[in-house]
Amino acid sequence: MTAPLTTVARPEAGSSPRPRGLRRRLWPRKVSAEAGGRTLLQEKLRRLFRDRYGMAMIALGGGIVILSILAPALAPYDPLDIDPAKRLLAPSRAHWFGTDDLGRDVFSRILYGGRISIRIAVIVVAISVSIGVTAGALAGYVGGQWDQLTMRVTDIFLAFPPLILAMALSASLGPSVENAAIALGLVWWPSYARLMRGQVLAVKNEPFIEACQAAGSSHLRVLWRHIAPNSVDPVLVRITLTGGNAILMSAALGFIGLGAQPPSPEWGLMVSTARRFLTEAWWYPAISGSVIFATVLVFTVAGDAIQDAIYPEGE
Repeated sequence: MTAPLTTVARPEAGSSPRPRGLRRRLWPRKVSAEAGGRTLLQEKLRRLFRDRYGMAMIALGGGIVILSILAPALAPYDPLDIDPAKRLLAPSRAHWFGTDDLGRDVFSRILYGGRISIRIAVIVVAISVSIGVTAGALAGYVGGQWDQLTMRVTDIFLAFPPLILAMALSASLGPSVENAAIALGLVWWPSYARLMRGQVLAVKNEPFIEACQAAGSSHLRVLWRHIAPNSVDPVLVRITLTGGNAILMSAALGFIGLGAQPPSPEWGLMVSTARRFLTEAWWYPAISGSVIFATVLVFTVAGDAIQDAIYPEGE
C-alpha cells in the first residue's frame, strides 16, 4: 500500500516571494512618498545637513575631540612642568592662555585636560549603555518578575539627584578619574534601562517579531537580532546628550575634590585651583571655566541637532 502524496502549496501568481530574512533593518530602504523616495537614513542625514547651526556644533565637537587626542603633538609645553619664575603670567605669545600659580602653561593643561574629559565621557557612556540597554531589553522582553525587579531598582537610583548620588559613589570608591567615571556610569544606567524597556515593549508585539517566533527563532536571536536594532534610535540620541553631561559632572566632581587629583590637568580641578586667584589673575579662572562652558554647550547643541534629525517636529 503506497503512502498518499502530499501537495505542496505554491505561491499564487503575482504574489511577492518570501523574504530572504525576517530581520527588519534599522533604517528600512523604503519610505513614504513624502520623503521623495529616499531611504530613512538618507532622509535623516538630509535633515541633519540642512541644520547649519547644528552641523557647526557637530564640527566644533569633532574639533574638540581631535585637539584633545592630538594634545601631545599640539601642546607647546609639558602640562606638569613647574616654573615659579613664570607664575600667573597674563596671556601672551609665549603662553596663549597665560600660566597658573605654579608657572605651568594653561593652554597646554587645557589640551591635556580635554583628553581626560573625553576619556571620562567615553567610559561613562560605555558603562551606562551596556548596563542600561541590557537590563532594559531583558525587562521589556521577559516581563514578569524580572521586569518588576529591574524597574524597582531603577526607581531607587532615580530617587536621588544625579550629582548627589555621583558624589556618594565617588566618595565610597575613592577620589580618582576612573572612579568618578564609574560613579557617573552607575548614575545614568537607569535612564537607558527605562528608555530601552519602553522601546522593546513597543516593538516586540509587531507582526514581523511574531513571524520570527513562529519561524522557530530563539528568544536570544529575536531579542538581539530583530528587536534591539529597531529600538536603538532613542538610545543614540541619549548618548549624544550624555557626553556633554558627563563632561560637566566630572568637572563638578573634580572641583570638589572627588575626581581627578593634583597635579592632573583636569578642567574641574583647574577651576577649583584658579578660583583662589580671581582678583589677582582673573584670566586664569575665566579661561578655565569658559572652556568647560563652551565644550558642554557644543556637545549639548550637537545632541539636540541629532535628535531633531532623527525625530523631526511633528513626528
